[in-house]
Amino acid sequence: MTNQPKVVLAFSGGLDTSYCVPYLKERKGYDVITVTVDTGGFTPGEVKAIEERARSLGVLQHYTVDARARVFDRYASYLIKGNVLRGDVYPLSVAAERVAQAESVAEVALRDRAQAVAHGSTGAGNDQVRFDIAFGVLLPGVPVLTPIRDEKLTREEEYAFLESRGIKMDRKVREFSINAGLWGATIGGGITHDSWKEIPQEVYDQAAGGERVSTSEHVTIGYERGIPTSLNGKRLHGVEIVRDLGVACRRHRVGFGVHIGDTVLGIKGRIAFEAGAALVLIQAHRELEKIVTTSWQRFWKDHLGEFYGKMLHEGHFFDPALRDIEAMIDSSQDHVTGEAKVRLDSGSASVVGVRSPFTMAGSASGVYGEMPKLWSGSDVRGFSTIAAIPSRLYRQAGDGESQRSQ
Repeated sequence: MTNQPKVVLAFSGGLDTSYCVPYLKERKGYDVITVTVDTGGFTPGEVKAIEERARSLGVLQHYTVDARARVFDRYASYLIKGNVLRGDVYPLSVAAERVAQAESVAEVALRDRAQAVAHGSTGAGNDQVRFDIAFGVLLPGVPVLTPIRDEKLTREEEYAFLESRGIKMDRKVREFSINAGLWGATIGGGITHDSWKEIPQEVYDQAAGGERVSTSEHVTIGYERGIPTSLNGKRLHGVEIVRDLGVACRRHRVGFGVHIGDTVLGIKGRIAFEAGAALVLIQAHRELEKIVTTSWQRFWKDHLGEFYGKMLHEGHFFDPALRDIEAMIDSSQDHVTGEAKVRLDSGSASVVGVRSPFTMAGSASGVYGEMPKLWSGSDVRGFSTIAAIPSRLYRQAGDGESQRSQ
């Protein structure tokens, strides 16, 4: 043990966070505790390699935290229940995972009584804001150190700094930056920066390769109060459903897309992504929801869900308004229990059937376009007459104004 202050560093094992360790030790005088938070993007071999890298850098302590269940239970579940797709296409694959990572780092900092926390985000992206806000809320008054953002070093300068200390890093230049996690993988860099250019399939394959098939496949997803709880009749935790459904989606090349939109700092950004399980779970949930909820429930819930996604994307998960929205979303899901059947086929996912014990689409109310059971023809005539009154009055008022101007 030493008398030096301690800093807890969010550690991925890549160039930037590896640079942070000796920088914080030598130039800032801290004992460094590293925390790698697994949100679904690491293989066991990668986790082991990261742990070895941390030890080789001389950290005081290293922790690996499995946060996959936290990502699903605390964040992804509300993205499903809220049908949240940013820009109507992107299931926020990164935002929820960054908040979960920040929470885990903060918990270690509190437990180990650290005097500071640190992250390796640059000054250009969204993650710096997400980490800064989360630490500001969870660790008020604790300094947040950001060596990469503050030093503004080139990658070559980082390599040289580490190599001068006997630390070898892979110098292979990667055209694309891939962030993989439970809720999907995002791909940035290279061709993604040009909003006119199509993303080639081989770019997606870097994020999600594996077996490919040419035949279609049906999967059945079971939901309880809006949360997926089974896949093909087998009861599973959400993490397992995302994992197994993701494998099926990749077989059929389902879930590849491009999102362009506003970053937290106000500029436009474009990414490619692979998130088949997330997209299918949201799509299937939306279709099941249609037969068990009223139109006004969906209208207001989805409007609030869009705002919820915006706040999460921009790092404001801890704003109490989101707890209020979660309460409304949860209330709307009382009857969202049942199954959705999805066909996966050559890059597309189609919900081909839904059923629920709470369905409002049963024959008791009549069959759409055929014989009604809850009303008569004269009821509809009166309804239509009354429904037309506001438009008739407006039209008549306009005609009167036209006559007065002649």
